[in-house]
Amino acid sequence: MAEQSDFIVRFWGVRGSIACPGESHRRYGGNTSCLEVRCGEHLLVFDAGTGLRSLGEHLGGRVALSGDLFLSHTHLDHLVGLPFFGPLHCPETRFRLWAGHLQPDLTLHQALSQFMMAPLFPVPPEIFAGNITFHDFSAGETLEPQPNVRLRTTALNHPNRATGYRIEFDDRSICYITDTEHVPGQPDENILALIEGADIVVYDSSFTDDEFPDYRDWGHSTWQEGVRLAERAGVKLLVIFHHDPTHDDAFMDQVARDAEEARPGTLVAREGMVLSP
Repeated sequence: MAEQSDFIVRFWGVRGSIACPGESHRRYGGNTSCLEVRCGEHLLVFDAGTGLRSLGEHLGGRVALSGDLFLSHTHLDHLVGLPFFGPLHCPETRFRLWAGHLQPDLTLHQALSQFMMAPLFPVPPEIFAGNITFHDFSAGETLEPQPNVRLRTTALNHPNRATGYRIEFDDRSICYITDTEHVPGQPDENILALIEGADIVVYDSSFTDDEFPDYRDWGHSTWQEGVRLAERAGVKLLVIFHHDPTHDDAFMDQVARDAEEARPGTLVAREGMVLSP
């Protein structure tokens, strides 16, 4: 029997909306969305929130690196770490940036150029010294960024659109589903198809069901909806993610207890947490 290759996900940022450092958020972390996925020797990064800077420091700062960075969307909390990702400033770096939600209105390069533009930001994307390329696709396409690495994608229900991902490697799967808003009583069939039988599903759980009515049209979901989807799709492990900045450690501790009761084994994402299917 062939030996399985390493396949892991590490959480560098687990918050939504805005970074929230401080003692009350220490246990779960205050950085915004960023995941590192290792498929054997291949590096895949999902989202470029403030957690991306910490990932860059962990990798050695301005060092040569090759890999792919996939954006769920280009709202500021998922993008703001990009200029501070050290490896992009190394001339020997080879990195590809991907987005599936912008066409036909914009390209990813155009969107990043608008974000990194005076007077909002002092330098354009051309400041990156590495060989950085920009790749647009349409949510729903299947990507093969590296040998034996397959990404299925789907459109998510979020203002200005967003993309969900299923990473398949070595007969195992990790799904990254953020930012998306559910319709109560109507499970999202696109998401169900994407996460069917998945080993790990990281799901936008910004709110609780009790809070949700106050945040309609914000483009986010609840941990209870994540449980309902995971149960229906036969997901092995559900990970609660994209914590609202108002939810401190004590609040998240209660979410963890409630989620464990609702679906034993469910985890609440913390910075530094490492999981493997």
